[in-house]
Amino acid sequence: MKNRVNRDYSQISALFVVLLFSFILTQTGFAGDVFSEKDLLKLKSATSAKISPNGEWIAYTVSVPRKAGDKPGSGYSELYLISTKTREIRPFITGKVNVRSVSWRPDGSAVGFLSSRGEKAKTQVWMISLSGGEAKQVTQSKTNVSSFRWHPTANKVAYLASTPESKHEKELEEKGYGFVFYEENLKHRNLYLADLDSEDSKAEQLTNDVTVWSFEFSPDGKAIAAAVTKENLIDHSYTFKTVHLLDLKSNELKPLTQNPGKLGNFAFSPNGRQLAYAAALSQKDNAVSQAFVISINSGETTNLTQKNFHGHVNWVAWKNNNTLFYHSDEGVETTLSTVRLTGNGVNRKVILDSKKTGVVFGLPSTTKDFKHTALVGQSPKFPGNVFYFNGKKMTKLTNVNPWLADRKLGKQEPIQYKARDGREVEGLLIYPVDYQAGTKYPMVVIVHGGPESNYSNGWLSRYSAPGQNLSGKGYAAFYPNYRASTGYGVAYAGYGYNNPAGVEFDDIADGIDYLIDQGIADRDRVGLGGGSYGGYASGWFATYYTKYVKAVCMFVGISDLISKRGTSDIPYEMQYVHLGQKLEDMWDLSLKRSPIYYAHQSKTATLIYGGLADTRVDPGQSRELHRRMKMNGHPAVRLVQYPGEGHGNRKQPGRIDVLYRILDWYDWYVKDAKPLEGPMPPLDISDKYGLELTE
Repeated sequence: MKNRVNRDYSQISALFVVLLFSFILTQTGFAGDVFSEKDLLKLKSATSAKISPNGEWIAYTVSVPRKAGDKPGSGYSELYLISTKTREIRPFITGKVNVRSVSWRPDGSAVGFLSSRGEKAKTQVWMISLSGGEAKQVTQSKTNVSSFRWHPTANKVAYLASTPESKHEKELEEKGYGFVFYEENLKHRNLYLADLDSEDSKAEQLTNDVTVWSFEFSPDGKAIAAAVTKENLIDHSYTFKTVHLLDLKSNELKPLTQNPGKLGNFAFSPNGRQLAYAAALSQKDNAVSQAFVISINSGETTNLTQKNFHGHVNWVAWKNNNTLFYHSDEGVETTLSTVRLTGNGVNRKVILDSKKTGVVFGLPSTTKDFKHTALVGQSPKFPGNVFYFNGKKMTKLTNVNPWLADRKLGKQEPIQYKARDGREVEGLLIYPVDYQAGTKYPMVVIVHGGPESNYSNGWLSRYSAPGQNLSGKGYAAFYPNYRASTGYGVAYAGYGYNNPAGVEFDDIADGIDYLIDQGIADRDRVGLGGGSYGGYASGWFATYYTKYVKAVCMFVGISDLISKRGTSDIPYEMQYVHLGQKLEDMWDLSLKRSPIYYAHQSKTATLIYGGLADTRVDPGQSRELHRRMKMNGHPAVRLVQYPGEGHGNRKQPGRIDVLYRILDWYDWYVKDAKPLEGPMPPLDISDKYGLELTE
């Protein structure tokens, strides 16, 4: 009897220990749930952070998604302040609001921002005091303000807004004669100057007959540097921007830079004698990559980027008159560096490196003395949060999604592999939750757009690329930085020039083979998806490389390079930066690098989707591939189009549908490996949205 009692007691004790340990795990988050679709749809993110002139406060914005049953629209953007000393958070403008382009008044007394208040109100510059209270409208523009800058004296604001319609044009429109004269009756984006101390609300128009895209005041406030083009076309913004100088006394506008390709940001030196700017190295480069300095008086230009730099400089500023400060992408990492004006870039000093901090960071906001810096940072474990850098240490100040600590996330790490020609290619891999070495898993490849873009080792999960959701469902998610990606130098980014769907997509195929050979991915259960150029890759793998993937999800993707050039809003960018020739000189190559050319051989389940108001990749690109597949008897192709959406879905209903629909598609054809000839996934998936719908 005694032995039995002891044995029973031991069993009870063991059970109690197991239950207690399970309870502790649950409470500490180690046994949390996987990251779900509902989690992704409620995810908040800090999107900008601006340091106050004295370094004591950071004004930051937080994006807040709408709920499933809310009125259709894009997410909200709230404004907060946080103390760099005490970490006190002050909610300034919250709720169903949209605050963007936050900027401190030069005297530090207030925060300026762009917002529209009222159902039909125009976007204006607003200002709210550091001490709080009601926001005050600063501008009275007749059209939407797109950006603004404070005059150094703090009593004026310059802003950009399009020329309003004339009375005559309004009358014609009201009578039904408001026709569109394609790319002819364009309205310029003008530069205006408003005096905050004046009782007259009318702003002075500073520019005429040109379009201004961005601008900066000189330190003394007597001049403005402006990025200018002859036409108000997105294609001109991509391809033909140069910096001009505007003298505010004479109102004379003179060209300054002669950059041959894409232009990034620019900034005056503290003494106003030089201008630093980020730009492409040549016209054919697909992205901004270099740090230049030009003398205002002589026009002498110096490239301060180290020769054969293995990265892309994408933002410049000044530490002092002799030292430049720049942000760059380097592989899957980001860096902040300083470089002196002498030495041709070889005296670069890295002051922040995401590989060391474990946090990928965006563009910085610094005080004039360079002692205080605000940044938005992210990691594989969280999306955007606000960070503070005092010159020695970077500190995380916010935690906008504290509940994420209770979720099980898949391990994320960089991987490198050799392409078929021996070139090393890098990417990021999110392993399945509870990954077991030696087990083969279904895998989804998520291809970035551009191709002038890259994946950094931060938070990768979004509505159209839900890596952690896939991980929680037992998939591996692979994010390749194929050739033509940025972050690896100009030569690497140039591989796609005049060679679309060449080595760039071969790199993706080689990455699939590598992960299969490593025993991670199951060869018979691979899917692939992406948007824009990633959508082009999706179409290519659905047709030309159909043997590699069981299912693709093609979002706003290219299917026909010939018709794409006649329907896109960036024809010059396509010709000068990507394709290298006029269409007339490359008919054959354009045809044979188009997914429609190989549609007849597809053995891949193909979900095609995108916005009906897309001007970048015309909706006809989706219809062409769908039609070619259907006419060739493809049993598993579906086209879903979203009214009112452009090049990517901004409204929450479209984002919700994309998220659930692509996960359904992958589960059906990749994870569950259902046959191509059988029924497709249900068309109506609204029951998954969590909406309360009437019968």
